[in-house]
Amino acid sequence: MKKDEESDGMWCVVMFDLPVETKNERRAATQFRDLLLDEGFMMVQFSVYARYTPTLRGNRTSMEFIKQNIPAKGKVRILNLSDHQWAKSFHCYDSQADNPEDGPTAPDTLTLF
Repeated sequence: MKKDEESDGMWCVVMFDLPVETKNERRAATQFRDLLLDEGFMMVQFSVYARYTPTLRGNRTSMEFIKQNIPAKGKVRILNLSDHQWAKSFHCYDSQADNPEDGPTAPDTLTLF
């Protein structure tokens, strides 16, 4: 990977299917979702969470953390997308396409909780 690509903004997208048939499985699924939120991820859709990081290095750290916390029998896929790829993604709501010019962009660097 080129040096300039390493410094471009990146999105870490986590998609998952977790078992929720038993009380313990539901608890583990809730804990996993809460863990993602605590780590700064936002829910994009049900079972799809994303987080912006200024560099790919931040995503690598997130991937290791997530791998260590996957619930039993859980299926998880992690994608790393450049900010440019994320902004070019097609998205719609209620059968209406959002304007790609108004697409998601990198969040402000200062976020207060």
